[in-house]
Amino acid sequence: MTATADRPTRARSPRARWLKTLHQWHWISSALCLVGMLLFSITGITLNHAGQIEAQPQRVTIEASVPPSLRPMITGALPEGAALPPALRQWMAEALDLWLDTRPAEWSADEIYLNLPRPGGDAWLSIDRHSGAVLYERTDRGWIAYLNDLHKGRNTGPVWSWFIDLFAGATLVFCLSGLVLLQLHAGHRPLTWPITGLGLLIPALLALFLIH
Repeated sequence: MTATADRPTRARSPRARWLKTLHQWHWISSALCLVGMLLFSITGITLNHAGQIEAQPQRVTIEASVPPSLRPMITGALPEGAALPPALRQWMAEALDLWLDTRPAEWSADEIYLNLPRPGGDAWLSIDRHSGAVLYERTDRGWIAYLNDLHKGRNTGPVWSWFIDLFAGATLVFCLSGLVLLQLHAGHRPLTWPITGLGLLIPALLALFLIH
């Protein structure tokens, strides 16, 4: 026989199983939220001090001309709210390094105009329907502006919006599981609820008396 014998395993109590499950939810949700919470915390500071952070916008202007073979795509009948034809978008990707989606353009008798807002900057594109002249202008306000716009969900598209919703759900799981863990451990930590209460009381007092 071996020196050590198998010990009978004792069934865990419901409280122990529940506590283990809570810890799992808490650490998994915290791992999922870690980078996002850092991003939103840092950009919360930069947004709060946006007026004190100087930015030097960089503007790039590109001029080009639609090739003769593609001119019929811009000189034909006036569509209403149509996207640029795929062949024209492909030419712009190659000639201007501008990748356009199928967003509707503003078509008038003389011009095709696209507003191209994006996080951390703005851009627009104009095509003269008679001459084929293309004018593209892009403004970049820097990385801080880019991250601030991610925080606000400004001009970020639907995929980032879905991410914010999922991130908010994971953060909610992290907070609620942490609250239950506080409750379970509060008996051995007398300062648990006073400190938790301060987390509610301080912003409530600031909102009531110092925000006008």
